[in-house]
Amino acid sequence: MTHPDISIHDFVYDLPDERIAPHPLADREKCKLLRRAADGTLSEHIFAELPELLPADAMLIYNNTRVINARLHFRKPSGAVIEIFCLEPHTPADYARNFESTQSCRWTCFVGNSKRWKEGLLDLPMEIDGAKFNLSARRVERVGNASVVEFSWPGQLGITFSTIIEQAGEIPIPPYLNRETEDSDATDYQTVYSHIAGSVAAPTAGLHFTDRLLDEISGRGIPRRELTLHVGAGTFQPVKDDNVADHTMHSEFISVPASLIAELASTTRRVTAVGTTSVRTLESLYHAGCLIATGQWTGEVPQWYPYSDSHPGLPVADALRAISRHLDETGHERFVASTRIIIAPSYRYRIVRSMITNFHQPASTLLLLVSAFTGGDWRPVYDYALAHSFRFLSYGDACLLES
Repeated sequence: MTHPDISIHDFVYDLPDERIAPHPLADREKCKLLRRAADGTLSEHIFAELPELLPADAMLIYNNTRVINARLHFRKPSGAVIEIFCLEPHTPADYARNFESTQSCRWTCFVGNSKRWKEGLLDLPMEIDGAKFNLSARRVERVGNASVVEFSWPGQLGITFSTIIEQAGEIPIPPYLNRETEDSDATDYQTVYSHIAGSVAAPTAGLHFTDRLLDEISGRGIPRRELTLHVGAGTFQPVKDDNVADHTMHSEFISVPASLIAELASTTRRVTAVGTTSVRTLESLYHAGCLIATGQWTGEVPQWYPYSDSHPGLPVADALRAISRHLDETGHERFVASTRIIIAPSYRYRIVRSMITNFHQPASTLLLLVSAFTGGDWRPVYDYALAHSFRFLSYGDACLLES
């Protein structure tokens, strides 16, 4: 296995606190848009101009995941507050089945103030549709720096966990905003096309879209397609190792319709991915197809597989058709998998031709992904943004990168 030899120190830049946008603009589509053309030329626009900037042969693909109210606050009889941050479903492991649970379920969670909760049940008083009851939490086991927590509530009420978390939880805004969650975040931190619950962070490049803008894009004959990647808390983790090769990438759930995979196998359109989550999903499809075609598929795309000396390097159409045959054989209408790939300099993009993304944290895997797409030429983009009053991170401005 060949790992890229990359120093994370080459991906550090000075980001003043005042350049981190604490809130979005009132009009989502009026944010700034920095366009980097394929030849490296930079130009400044507003996001509302995107439809006319996209080529006529583009295909826009975005992530329809919806952020859940993943932060739950329990209070012990002593008064100590224990925050339970739901990361991903444990039992049932399937998102939809877990959310449909009506008596108990388990999640892998971060536990805040963990030392104050060594054992026993925590109870959170609730009232839904006139029914008063307690949501109970019990720590089952520790898994690294996380815990498996079992939630339980009276089954005779017929209340689903999705309803409970929607009522009792708090939307988990990014830690770098350095503020508490506000009522406005319930709307601001969701894309207008979000409808598949499961993320603990928003695919923030999509926050700039409005229904009007999407209609204009469709009116220009540009097809719009959806896929799902549930964003995990690992997206906020900077690379702490000096060498990127020592960094362990987080795993994320992806789900892609069979119809989209078949379309991608034959399309000649320029695939434009909205956000790094869509980029990871689309590029993971190619590598999953290669693993399926060579009989090595285990359900997850490994972190360093794209860089492996044994990678078959199949044509894109062949890899995607391998997934289509796999779905036909198993009778599934969606390709569901996990991906752990890291996209870093030396990575060769296979499916994505353009991307829309925000400006990312220094020393982050997302900045590595942008660098790989720009042929290592990320710094002029960020220098321009810093010099021209662009707003950074989740609620900040956007850029359109073309190849």
